[in-house]
Amino acid sequence: MSPSSAKSDAVSATIEALDTAQLPDRALLRDAVRVLLAELRRKAPGRSVEVRVPPFGAIQCVEGPTHTRGIPPNVVETDPITFVLLATGRLAWADAIRDGRVAASGARADLSRYLPCWPT
Repeated sequence: MSPSSAKSDAVSATIEALDTAQLPDRALLRDAVRVLLAELRRKAPGRSVEVRVPPFGAIQCVEGPTHTRGIPPNVVETDPITFVLLATGRLAWADAIRDGRVAASGARADLSRYLPCWPT
């Protein structure tokens, strides 16, 4: 099995677990989040928004002024399951914001035009 196939399998297995109202395996969830963060970065290249999905990863993405030091002016933070749901189109950005499942601050922190980002 190729590394990219294994990563795709992690996303598929995580989605399957969530679609059947089960908690995904922690290692699969971690791998799925990292794959989806990489897809988001590919879809929205740049370094003006920091996307945090603790404890599994963080990226900078979206074109605009580059952030290099201190507290980033544009931050999005959410939990791993919410991120997977957003990245795969199972949860709308507006609903996640409304329900408090995503914390987004800054003028560029609206990721709705980049999500979902899976399948590629």
